[in-house]
Amino acid sequence: MARLLIIEDELSLRTILKKLFHKKGYEVEAASDGELALRKLEQQDFDVVILDINLPSVSGLDLMQTIRQTKPKISFIVMTAQDTMKNAVEAMKRGAFDYLTKPFDLEELETLVEKALKSKQASLETVGLKNNLGNLDPETKIIGQSKPIKDIYKMIGRVSNNDVSVLIFGESGTGKELIAKSIHQNSARAKGPFVAVNCAAIPKDLLESELFGYVKGAFTGAHEDRMGYFERANGGTVFLDEIGDMPLVLQAKLLRVLQEREIQRLGQEDPRPIDVRVISATHQDLEKKVADKSFREDLYFRLNVIPIYVPPLRDRKEDISILANYFLKRLAQEHGGAYKKCTEGSLKLLENYRWPGNIRELENVLKRAAILSSNDTLDVADFAPFLGVDNRGNVYKDFEQMHLEELIENKIQKFLDRFEELDVEDLYQTIITMAERPLIKLVLNKLNGNQIRTAKVLGINRNTLRKKIRELQIMVKDNL
Repeated sequence: MARLLIIEDELSLRTILKKLFHKKGYEVEAASDGELALRKLEQQDFDVVILDINLPSVSGLDLMQTIRQTKPKISFIVMTAQDTMKNAVEAMKRGAFDYLTKPFDLEELETLVEKALKSKQASLETVGLKNNLGNLDPETKIIGQSKPIKDIYKMIGRVSNNDVSVLIFGESGTGKELIAKSIHQNSARAKGPFVAVNCAAIPKDLLESELFGYVKGAFTGAHEDRMGYFERANGGTVFLDEIGDMPLVLQAKLLRVLQEREIQRLGQEDPRPIDVRVISATHQDLEKKVADKSFREDLYFRLNVIPIYVPPLRDRKEDISILANYFLKRLAQEHGGAYKKCTEGSLKLLENYRWPGNIRELENVLKRAAILSSNDTLDVADFAPFLGVDNRGNVYKDFEQMHLEELIENKIQKFLDRFEELDVEDLYQTIITMAERPLIKLVLNKLNGNQIRTAKVLGINRNTLRKKIRELQIMVKDNL
């Protein structure tokens, strides 16, 4: 029979949890503070500890770290009333199996306890080495309280001190580099350099010399030895953004670097050892690029040890008001102006907009509105010129009354207007994907993530649905 220890200073919650798990067949002990909890841990072993962060005499996170030094096999589930990135990341870094925000659903806690008992992952997670997330550069602060963002906080905590390659997926403007920086700054490499490289922004014929460096005389114009990005990142992290745009010939050389942990400057025979962690990112479907032979399969698996998917802003609408207030407050601090808040009407407008440019577009729109508006608060009219609506927030054409076929036709026409600059060769699949992803996602959400029912409603078999979920990078609930 599994043993649980509940460490919670609030009597009513402690009593409820103790009765709940006792009825479920667990052996349950409870403690109101850290000192009593440590005495109980000396007397007997426990499988799972459920503890609050805010305890009377000691921080729950410090208590957890103390316990893990002598009881590394215990799984910890952390409860907190302060739902912040700092708490989430710190809890996961210090080895928590998961964390919950008060008030929480008791069934959710039951499920977590069951998962913790079944999972071996908790024993594999390392004790965090860095204890304070509050000193992070404001430019690396991730903002949001939606479930997808909370899951990313947990992932950052889990992977930071495990020195493995991470591949971050997500649309442009979703904050992939921000996540890479957070992983770096919460790792044992935090004192080392963080070097970001945009593989799409560097001309293909220059990318190799930029990544690996060169020696004097290696080519015309090489007047002196030059260190590449990998050497500059030695002891730290190199972030390869838009990795899907790397030429095939260079992919082979990158694979060798990852395997051998050494680089070779252009024009030099002797390799140089390097000690770097590689985090990469892409907005492209790398599995598709592997299938069509434009991306090496062996490199893909080498980079994709830990995948992190960053959802677009339209899929985390509950974060928009938080982000808006954060950006406006930061703008006021940076420029010394008044802090302009959004009205309820303008926040609703921002939440209903699609944000094709994601967080980057939201920040730019807020800056424009705040700078150009002479009002103390930002209303719908202040955003109207940038979002294609009138001063009342109505779109210029009533999309709600358009037929589906007309909506799709309108979207395709906008796509074709930029056809020349987009250089697209698979227009059919591109348009199909644009319609397919939201259809599957909406039905899944409507049916609470039930894949069997979703497949039936869509008229496809479950294996096909699973394949589509994976290919289209649709987030679904666990174990459904």
